[in-house]
Amino acid sequence: MRYSGMHCKDISVLEADFPLTEEGIREGLVGHRAYVRAQYVVMSRDGSYAVAELHKSEGTGLFRTVESVDIISLPSDTVFVDMPGADVLNLPERAQIQKEHPGKTVVVRGMFSHISFVSGVEPITLRVVDSVPPYPSKTEILVNRALESGFIDLPIVTENLTIDIQDMVSKVRTEGVIFPCKVSGLESEKPFYFLDENPELGQEVTLLGCDTSRRIFRELYGRDTATINICPRDFCPKDGVKTIVRCCKVREGHLIDGDTAIVPWGATVPEVTAAIKALFR
Repeated sequence: MRYSGMHCKDISVLEADFPLTEEGIREGLVGHRAYVRAQYVVMSRDGSYAVAELHKSEGTGLFRTVESVDIISLPSDTVFVDMPGADVLNLPERAQIQKEHPGKTVVVRGMFSHISFVSGVEPITLRVVDSVPPYPSKTEILVNRALESGFIDLPIVTENLTIDIQDMVSKVRTEGVIFPCKVSGLESEKPFYFLDENPELGQEVTLLGCDTSRRIFRELYGRDTATINICPRDFCPKDGVKTIVRCCKVREGHLIDGDTAIVPWGATVPEVTAAIKALFR
């Protein structure tokens, strides 16, 4: 059973004066009254925590008698984390917490001191593929903002596959090297240039770029040159893991290619959000 996404109004928090054992919890809760909206109770005693689901009697009014409880976790299976910046209602964020505490019920005190818990959530992986520099990875930031937005109700956790273009400079065998754009901050011990400056080339160069960069080079100089491919899309493994990547050939929106969502190089958070939802649809 997966327990996740409860609002704090559905969870009662109790400093227990009874042992946090199955017998102690049942004796301590059954027969007592609880708020009508309270579906779960997080109990603490001497720094230990336990969680239970409440089953209450029918009736009217704001309080109902607890008739039975289902134990979700006892102290041996429960951990407490204090995360003041956490949105306890955000499922991707809760999935990340579950990933860090596998097999445990995690009681979380998050933003606004709201308390919730996560238990039995099975995180699903989204691989984020990007190239750097410039730093940090833009795709990684866009994905994180999309997952924080509240518009993706899936237990997604990310893994990052980052291609460092600077590491590829060592593969250059020509006298010089040319990079796509100056904003990247890339450099080399060899004479180096930036394609977006349309430089006059003093020697043979290797282009570190993608297919679009090759086409631009051909238009500018009327010839081809040695090229090392740096397109993140071409570095996506074909292993069935859901993946998101940017590509300059996608102008707007997104493209789904099997297990890969491809968004524009200048993607926005709404575009990335829509791409993720479509990828896992």
